[in-house]
Amino acid sequence: MIEVLPDSVYENPTALGLLYFARDVALYAAVVVALVHTDRPLLLVPLWILAGLTISALFIVGHDAAHGALFKSKRLAYAIGQLAMLPALHVFEAWVFGHNRIHHGHTVREGMDYVWHPSSPAEYRALSLPRRLAHRLKWSFLGAGLYYGWDIWWRSMMRFTPPEKIAPEVRRDRRIVVGWAVGASAALLALGFSTYGSALGALWMWLKVFALPFAMWNYSIGISVYVHHISPDIPWHGRRQWTRFKGQMEGTTILHIPVWLNLFYHNIFLHVPHHVDMRIPFYKLDEAAEAIRARFGDVVREKDFSFADYLRTTRDCKLYDFESERWLRYDEAAREPLVSA
Repeated sequence: MIEVLPDSVYENPTALGLLYFARDVALYAAVVVALVHTDRPLLLVPLWILAGLTISALFIVGHDAAHGALFKSKRLAYAIGQLAMLPALHVFEAWVFGHNRIHHGHTVREGMDYVWHPSSPAEYRALSLPRRLAHRLKWSFLGAGLYYGWDIWWRSMMRFTPPEKIAPEVRRDRRIVVGWAVGASAALLALGFSTYGSALGALWMWLKVFALPFAMWNYSIGISVYVHHISPDIPWHGRRQWTRFKGQMEGTTILHIPVWLNLFYHNIFLHVPHHVDMRIPFYKLDEAAEAIRARFGDVVREKDFSFADYLRTTRDCKLYDFESERWLRYDEAAREPLVSA
């Protein structure tokens, strides 16, 4: 797959990466300032959405730095990646391990890819009632942010127990994230008390500038990752049936989003070339997609993104039967007593 990509897709001048980072920092800072200075509901709601998008933009810069795609210097990649991921409260080295090595190394592979890994009907039936209800919520159209916040961010990052080889780096980066969160929270609480003159006002400042933008970010990334790898026509595979081609070419898609939205998502919805080679910087993914399309056009899934498709997918993709490699709704799984591998 990689051999079809021209050398030009790997060009990553340092200045360009820094320029994108500076632009996204400026956008995020502008939204934070606007949130600090307004309490009007008609402004707050769009600002919270915009905050989630600006955190997403910064995160994707950090994401590419973590892949080694933006900078030739490993030190610069770590520094920019660390800074860019702070508003998303992501532990850099834990992310590198889980995302680069596990998710990219075993995309849509049973028991390996931990991101939006589906449950089989048998696994679902074995759950307690509270866990079934949690599953139904997280796999509903309302649950993407809850899923990402709990299963990915909290369980697989903040509570992640790293291998001994990378444990010191993960603990260091976790301390950085916690320090950022505590420092930012303390500053906002103090600013809120100064502005509103009460503890309730202090809490409100923290909620509107820190907590709610973080919640919006979780929905932004949760929905994005979901549509990249979950669809009625995207199969997951058992460990023995899985191949790298199935994972990186058939396990994701190319989705076209509006130009204004792509200003924040940095081409990440062109997800096939990103999985073919994660070293490609986001601003070269369109060129890489052309090369892949020319050679594997009959394999690449490509369409315009629509929220209606997302809603249909959350309705139809609830559980997965790994033997027949097909998605099931809850009612279908109940009618057909399937046993998954």
